[in-house]
Amino acid sequence: MAVSIQTNVNSIVAQENLRVTGEFQSKTIQRLTSGYRINSSGDDAAGLAVANKFRSDIAELSQGVRNANDGISTLQLVDGGLNNISKLIDRLKTLASQSASGTFSGNRSTLNNEYQALLVEINRQASNIGMVSGGTNNKVLDVYIGGGSTQSNAQVSVDLSGSTNQVDSTGLGLATTAISGGGTALTGNSVRLDNPALSFLASNTQVFTFHIYNGAATADVAVTVSGGASGLTGTEVLNQLNTGLASYGISASMVGSGTDVGELQFGGATAFTVEVAAASGGTAAVTTNSTAVNQGNYRLASTITAVSDSDPATEIVTITNASGSANVTFTTVSGADLATAMATINAQTAALGIYAVEDTAGTGFSLQSSNAFTVLKSQEATVGDIFADGTGAQTVSSPASGASSTANALTAITSLTSAVTTLGSVQGRVGTGQNKLYYSIQLAQSQIASFSAAEARIRDADIASEAANLTKVQVLEQASLAAMAQANSSPQSVLALLRA
Repeated sequence: MAVSIQTNVNSIVAQENLRVTGEFQSKTIQRLTSGYRINSSGDDAAGLAVANKFRSDIAELSQGVRNANDGISTLQLVDGGLNNISKLIDRLKTLASQSASGTFSGNRSTLNNEYQALLVEINRQASNIGMVSGGTNNKVLDVYIGGGSTQSNAQVSVDLSGSTNQVDSTGLGLATTAISGGGTALTGNSVRLDNPALSFLASNTQVFTFHIYNGAATADVAVTVSGGASGLTGTEVLNQLNTGLASYGISASMVGSGTDVGELQFGGATAFTVEVAAASGGTAAVTTNSTAVNQGNYRLASTITAVSDSDPATEIVTITNASGSANVTFTTVSGADLATAMATINAQTAALGIYAVEDTAGTGFSLQSSNAFTVLKSQEATVGDIFADGTGAQTVSSPASGASSTANALTAITSLTSAVTTLGSVQGRVGTGQNKLYYSIQLAQSQIASFSAAEARIRDADIASEAANLTKVQVLEQASLAAMAQANSSPQSVLALLRA
């Protein structure tokens, strides 16, 4: 080997090894002090990409757990409100049962006042928990949890939408119920349903057409009673009618006393008129063309003549009850015909609980309410009358004394029984939603633990290994320094040649 002063190869080799050892020592110290194996992209670019994906999933799931807990809190608030509404229904049923007893000798109006006040309270509480039409919780509640293969799979949905999940008096089918007043027998009817010798409508049918206000507009509801091959008893006739009418707040029963005993009657606070067609054959349940106007309500009957274009071509009427007043104006447009006139009235008075429905002759309407009201005609059109001819106060009939005193209460009990079922269904959906969110939290926390472990295996430093590496590089560094010192002293041996 040639001896060289200019290039000390051994020293260069020692320096390079010392540099490599220094870099290794620096990375080892960085890993030990940070706790991470990957501190920069250059440490493990592919591993860093995978670890970042896990870290992102953990962040998503951690917020998802908080979202789910927020969702549970919301459902718990709804659940508490539903429990309270359930207690209100219990009180309503107590009042209705008291009024439904024929031996009750107190004032049913007093009972009904509390009953109506509790319906208002149900509406208030249902609104507070957002379970009314358009309410904050009357919708599909989508809670984003994360951790799914798709966005839709990463969400938990609790469906509280639609009218079936509304728990105000309308949603529960209680809005038109009352517990004072009663049923109305049919004019022109002479058939007794309590006659055990009769079998009604064997292999035949009979249609009952009700003109009602259904909460949004006037409507005609046709209920067909079908006798089947063997015909029906009077009780079976009532069962078919009540099945068809249950959702409208109208009940069918038999008159319990008086000249109409055993005959069909209809009760309920719903505004209605009814006409009965001829039976298709057999023994009819009701005499053909029998009619009824709900006499359990306060009511006013009017036969209309359309308003014509004359001076003045406007009729003005003020309709008032304890809840407020409505000014109704009829013009050549709004008073052009019966359907338009009724729509004009209901648009102004429905909020007061006063409804106009078509009469059984089809020439006018019956204005009805379960509460007292007055009608004042302040201006009459020159040609045409919606309300009776002449200005001034119109005659409003009070509930008929001959109407059954218990029919409305019996109808209310049927509606309340149905309301309990409806409310139970909503409570079931809310409870199911809470359980789904509890389970989703458990899965999310399990995924967080698994993703954290997976990220740690990629990103975290192996402290034991790195500690061993630090010891190794310290020894190598000391050896490199010693070797470099030895290499640096080697060229001095050349001086011995120069001394010669």
